[in-house]
Amino acid sequence: MSPAMLKMYISFAGMGFMFLSLITLYFSRYRLNGVLKLITGLVAYILMFAAGLIIFFVVFTGPTSD
Repeated sequence: MSPAMLKMYISFAGMGFMFLSLITLYFSRYRLNGVLKLITGLVAYILMFAAGLIIFFVVFTGPTSD
C-alpha cells in the first residue's frame, strides 16, 4: 500500500472518530443520566482528542512523494 493511500485511510479514521464523538456527546448530554452520562462523555472526549491527533499528523506530515 502506498503512503498516500495509508494517509487517506488514517484520515478516514480521524473523521470517523469525530463522528462517533459527536454522537456520544449528544447521547451523553441529552439522553443519558448518572454514571452512564459520565462514561459516554469521557469516551467522547477521548475520541475527539484522538481525532485531533490524527488530523494533526495527516496535515503536518505534508504531501507524499507519489
